[in-house]
Amino acid sequence: MNLGLIFELTKRDFIERYSGSALGFVWSFIYPLINILIYMIIFGSLMGARLPGMSSVWGYGIYLVAGLIPWTAFANTITRSSTVFLDKKGIITKIRIDLPKLPLFIVFSETITFAVTLVIFLGILLITGYTFSPYLICIPLIYFIQQVFAYALGFFLAMLVVFLRDLKEVVTIGFQIWFWFTPIVYVFEILPPLAQQILFWNPALAFISAYHDIFILQKMPSFLYLSIVLIMSIGLIILDYTIFRKLEKDIRDFI
Repeated sequence: MNLGLIFELTKRDFIERYSGSALGFVWSFIYPLINILIYMIIFGSLMGARLPGMSSVWGYGIYLVAGLIPWTAFANTITRSSTVFLDKKGIITKIRIDLPKLPLFIVFSETITFAVTLVIFLGILLITGYTFSPYLICIPLIYFIQQVFAYALGFFLAMLVVFLRDLKEVVTIGFQIWFWFTPIVYVFEILPPLAQQILFWNPALAFISAYHDIFILQKMPSFLYLSIVLIMSIGLIILDYTIFRKLEKDIRDFI
């Protein structure tokens, strides 16, 4: 599969979300804008939620949104990738496609959504008088690591879903549980020591904490922790390709 086809699938995927609507692409700005404003206003101003050690009325809203934006991209990439072979069955059966590269269009599509949402978030922060940290330049690298992991896990699940169709429902439920095992709504430091030790094995903690370090603590995130996730992701990709080479014929037959 060449890059031209991947980019075409990416463009089509992004456009088809809003096909038939009068505003079209504009909805990609409206949805994240409304969501961010809801979290910032309701949890900050109306509910009066506060972060420990922070007096800012916007503190908890920023904490929440800073975790939700990357988590949404991460979760959507994996859940959508897990069914990509079935969803694109019509294309796969007609064109000889390099299946391992097929989930990349989902990675790219979710990256566009992430970038648009992040820009809107930064614009709202600017209006609130937020002081930006120079460590914002680390975000592309953090996002890259999280999406490498998302691709690796999504590709692995995509092969399994071909043979176990019910697994796609399990993946959806699994991510609902995974969300609450990741400190997005709550603060990691308030957990009991035992819970902190358990959550430390959660790979998503590495990149979610990195975004919180940048937006809340305004410090350099731990790239040691992120490096472990990256190494683990590369190992999983190698495993993915090894499994795929052995099962490619069966995967295409079952599709």
